[in-house]
Amino acid sequence: MSRKQIIAALALLPLVVFVVMLLLSGSRDTPGAFLGGGPFASGELHAGPEPDWSFLVDRELIEMQLVDPPRSRVVWVAVYEGKPYVVSGFMGGLLGSLWKHWPAQAERDGRAILRVDGKQYERQLVRITSGRAVMEGVSAELDRKYGFGGADSIEAGDTWLFELAPR
Repeated sequence: MSRKQIIAALALLPLVVFVVMLLLSGSRDTPGAFLGGGPFASGELHAGPEPDWSFLVDRELIEMQLVDPPRSRVVWVAVYEGKPYVVSGFMGGLLGSLWKHWPAQAERDGRAILRVDGKQYERQLVRITSGRAVMEGVSAELDRKYGFGGADSIEAGDTWLFELAPR
């Protein structure tokens, strides 16, 4: 091989590795921070009354899978007035439209599964677009945990807020 061919191959190597990781991510049970996973294959399904979600108050990340399409990811979680919520930022710009597909998918079919400590919880993602008190309450909790404060961002549509309601 010539020197130019070696340099070209080395320059393409990160792209090849990224594409392979992207292709394999859809088959993994455990989602990664930047690349999601496939459908959950492990974990016991919660049966019984609605959980006390206070165990998520100081939890940094949870695993969440949409039912359709069956892809999983890790997301921030906030508990406000006893209810769990998730958010997706960067929804108002080019980055969000290229990177964030799950929020629009959740609007079409909000069926989701949370997995926390090996236990699965069936939920319904319900987008919150009005109700300033809820937006401010969830934003205050997100600010406490992550340094994110965004009631105005939620109202403007730059951040999408979803309640993880019972199914």
